[in-house]
Amino acid sequence: MRESRINDHDSTILLDALLRERDTTKDIRTEDHFPNAEIDRLWQLGVMLAPLPIFEGGLGWGTEIAGTLSLRAALQTLGYGSLSVGRIYEAHVNALVLIFRYGDTRIQAAAADAVRDGHLFGLWVAPADKPVRAFRSGSTLRIVGRKAMCTAAGIATRAVITALDDNNDERMILIDAAQAEIDTDATLTLHGMRSTSTKAVMLDCEVSAENSFGRPGDYLREPDFSVGAWRTSAVTVGGLHALVDETVRQLQARGQHADPHQAARIAQMLIKTHTAALWIRSATQRIVSHHDEHDGEVGYVNLARLAIEQACLEVIPLVQRSLGLRSLTIGNPVERLMRDIVTYLRQPAADEILTEAAITFAQTTDPSSLKLTPG
Repeated sequence: MRESRINDHDSTILLDALLRERDTTKDIRTEDHFPNAEIDRLWQLGVMLAPLPIFEGGLGWGTEIAGTLSLRAALQTLGYGSLSVGRIYEAHVNALVLIFRYGDTRIQAAAADAVRDGHLFGLWVAPADKPVRAFRSGSTLRIVGRKAMCTAAGIATRAVITALDDNNDERMILIDAAQAEIDTDATLTLHGMRSTSTKAVMLDCEVSAENSFGRPGDYLREPDFSVGAWRTSAVTVGGLHALVDETVRQLQARGQHADPHQAARIAQMLIKTHTAALWIRSATQRIVSHHDEHDGEVGYVNLARLAIEQACLEVIPLVQRSLGLRSLTIGNPVERLMRDIVTYLRQPAADEILTEAAITFAQTTDPSSLKLTPG
């Protein structure tokens, strides 16, 4: 069992501790190593327990609407220190969100016990060429197949997966991740985010049928599926801030930050980064204030996601122009940050969510208002 704590169940205390820790991470300077030390530190601080609901001893980060703004601050802070750590933590949170949204009290209690015992959760849902199927035999499920792009493969000790049942319906299942075997033949080396241990896994195991939770199709159920994408965007915004800060530090070290051309690029980077931060702040505040209405939440989060992507893709060329070839030198934190951001941005269906969001708000009387309250 890991030593883990939450200071007085106070999100403010925990967020302050994260801010003190964020600049000490060395993950952006390593190439392929899983950030074990950083994740261990998150256990020690109690950050890994924070997604549990308050009644289970957590802070409700993600599992309760009241924890939304604190989770956003935590994800941005983690993304600033390390996009890989942010991604690993985001998957841990997402798995628990699904369990506490769709699971029964028995599986919720089992998941809470597992977190308190120090189990890192993964969310392994990306399809592969051999879909995962769950065949029921009495009280047992036989799980067979392959999952692609599994974050923390070989490290996570619990995972929520999706599998097709006997009726070809997609179900969520909680598994012991130690039962998964890394598929070395199918695993690709990513351009960035290599420290996340994202790999393909093969599954050929048995679990209790009680480990299946929710109804068919719950994983993709709207609006929760699309609205939950804000968590990825929050980590991205943190990484973007880190990229701009590191770029400015290197320009200062060269004495070039006051050059008018460099200063103009710095200004553009700051504008775009602050715009991205405002989008994620607005999206999460909207989720909190409109969580019972579901009025345009999906469209708004999708717009925020695309605005943040656009900001990143516009900042990266400014960084490269500001620092020149040094920005592309292996070992320079800027090079690592750019690779990680570009890789992390590659979420699916960007064109589709752009047009869907546009149609959502074009159907309103004043689409440019995005249904915001004036002022």
